[in-house]
Amino acid sequence: MFCFQCSEASKGIGCTTIGVCGKKPEVATLQDMLIWVTKGLSYWSLKAKDLGIKDDEANLFVAEALFATITNVNFSADRISKFIDRAIELRNRVREQFLKAYEEKYGKKFNEDVPEAAVWFENGGKDVYLKKGEQVGVLSEENEDVRSLKEFLIYGLKGIAAYADHAYILKHTKDEILYFIEKGLVETLRRDITADELQSLVLEAGKYAVEVMALLDQANTSTFGHPEITEVYTGTYNAPAILVSGHDLLDLEELLKQTEGTGIMVYTHGEMLPAHAYPKLKKYKHLAGNFGSAWWKQTEEFEEFGGAILMTTNCLVPPKDSYKDRVFTTGLVGFDGVSHIPNRVDGKPKDFTPVIKKALELGPIPERKGKKIVIGFARNQVEKVLDSVLKAVNEGKIKKFFVMAGCDGRAKEREYYTEFALKLPKDTVILTAGCAKYRYNMLDLGDIDGIPRVLDAGQCNDSYSLAVTALKLKEILNVDDINELPIEYNIAWYEQKAVAVLLALLYLGVRKIKLGPVLPAFLSKNVLNVVAEKFNISTISTVEEDMKQMLA
Repeated sequence: MFCFQCSEASKGIGCTTIGVCGKKPEVATLQDMLIWVTKGLSYWSLKAKDLGIKDDEANLFVAEALFATITNVNFSADRISKFIDRAIELRNRVREQFLKAYEEKYGKKFNEDVPEAAVWFENGGKDVYLKKGEQVGVLSEENEDVRSLKEFLIYGLKGIAAYADHAYILKHTKDEILYFIEKGLVETLRRDITADELQSLVLEAGKYAVEVMALLDQANTSTFGHPEITEVYTGTYNAPAILVSGHDLLDLEELLKQTEGTGIMVYTHGEMLPAHAYPKLKKYKHLAGNFGSAWWKQTEEFEEFGGAILMTTNCLVPPKDSYKDRVFTTGLVGFDGVSHIPNRVDGKPKDFTPVIKKALELGPIPERKGKKIVIGFARNQVEKVLDSVLKAVNEGKIKKFFVMAGCDGRAKEREYYTEFALKLPKDTVILTAGCAKYRYNMLDLGDIDGIPRVLDAGQCNDSYSLAVTALKLKEILNVDDINELPIEYNIAWYEQKAVAVLLALLYLGVRKIKLGPVLPAFLSKNVLNVVAEKFNISTISTVEEDMKQMLA
């Protein structure tokens, strides 16, 4: 195996024996194979599009396949193998639709050269996929810089695909986003593609990252209402309980409906914390609070929790045997030996009966005291308090805003972000989104004239809210360049959705971004130099040095 798609890449180079995330070589190889055959599916989807043929199921599957290969989503070789089966089935279906339409239109058979990924097939299932996967992985591109740019593009596309899938589940989709994902994948099959062409595609991905985050924002707010400023309890009650991790708000809503009146308390974990701010979700009185913190502490916190656990989407850790029997997965998530809740069929909700039965069977969990934290500062709420914010800025009470969004992770170096937040002057405000907030959202940092010094916009995809807030400030303060605003960017990254967010910020013109705790291993030295020079991106150093520079 060779995998360097996340910040935990072994020795800053790549994981070669087993993923630091826990991904086994077999799974890594099958994921490489899934990406490759999905590129072949994308090839025929784009050809079909040129003849007016659209296969919505195939186009959505491309996004789902990419999402399934994001770090910390699916650790099951059998499930990934079945994804490959489905990719080949859809690829062949779209191919036949295209070939038939082509012959009808032009009166001859299609005879252009096509990429191997668009036609390859051998019987044998998983064993054959593993053999082929070893040939088509990351290192199959020999040119280091071209490889770097291809993977940079693919990881951005993975993030875009994840957000597109979230939006689709809430019945919001844009064909042009899915077609760009396919276009990007197909371009990486080219052996003659230049570094300049790839750079252009990477930057174009930033445009679609903005579009897909706007689409998901619309999907979430039209379905669940605009987030409201909300206090969330971080303790637990002595009652049967279910803990929900991941990002899927619709899964949470359906679970809340099915547990109403059962005596079960439902808690959020990790990236599900922002659910408490949505009016349509917070109306459920048994949505009791948030237990635990960021995804990487799951083995410790899930063990301690004691109730049933539902894992949705990504940012997950392979469960320990000691509590595996009370863990359930759903959606694209996969762990061998863990019960899986099937997808929706015929528009009906998922059936969470097994999770509910397990929670009741386990009985009440211990009561634990907790504090309250304030969330819900998405774009709509921030706009409502902008007058107060601008007044504080004009009076010199707020000197600067620090966007400290992104991901959390295991690395000890991430303690930097807690220290940074603690040492920020009292006349600064932190704007955050994503699980990076767990490094400082429990700190008592106070407020400025009633404005909390940590404004939490929500999940990682809600970084869109932070961008909208910056653009609104740009308009109100009448500045020409977004970089003239009193805003500094100190972003923590971990996986591929963070890559999409970074590309979105670059597309919006944001420069001078501090990125940490490490720079991506998938950026070659030459590519890194170009990115650093063009966009003025640098890695974090020490808290003191970075703060001195950013406060200057």
